[in-house]
Amino acid sequence: MDRVQVEILGISANPSTSGAYALILRETSGLRRIPIIIGGFEAQAIALEMEGIKPPRPLTHDLVKLLVEALGGSLAEVSIHELREGTFFATLRLSDDQEIDARPSDAIALAIRFGVPIWVAENVMAEASFLPEEGEGDGDEEEDEDELSLAERLAGKSEEKPAKAAKLPLTALDKLNQQLSEAIKKEEYERAAKLRDDIRKLETEKK
Repeated sequence: MDRVQVEILGISANPSTSGAYALILRETSGLRRIPIIIGGFEAQAIALEMEGIKPPRPLTHDLVKLLVEALGGSLAEVSIHELREGTFFATLRLSDDQEIDARPSDAIALAIRFGVPIWVAENVMAEASFLPEEGEGDGDEEEDEDELSLAERLAGKSEEKPAKAAKLPLTALDKLNQQLSEAIKKEEYERAAKLRDDIRKLETEKK
């Protein structure tokens, strides 16, 4: 079966479906993109791992990884192999070549935790993918800044976000770090993701 490797481009809120998000995958050797609608919990699980935010207790996908490793196994790769009646189907391939059916969102959440490649069947990519409009970035840093901020996309843009982060004193950065620690302790992961994003932007402005 012909297939292409993809990477996560971004996560954004889906305006047509309350509580759902659009996970955008991009082929690593091309420009085609494929959108997959996923639930809020799965979006959160993917974004937290991408942002490097570690909850005090393991989430479901963290637990699955721990169980697989405790049993002496590992994940080799994930594959989105079918699109049927508007629904994507995926499989997990373990290190012993066993294959397990999975939802694409769960498969991808596990893939980033194990650090394994994500594949999409060529026929699925041909049917469901789209090309960016002319003028859109094809991997430049400005596009990454605008489109790939997973934490901001997941949490939503807040009106309380500082308008001029570059002029904030150092104590403001300390305050954000303190709020981040408190949010993680309280397991407020969406708030933690946005705080982490704000901290990174503030640190970048101060360089």
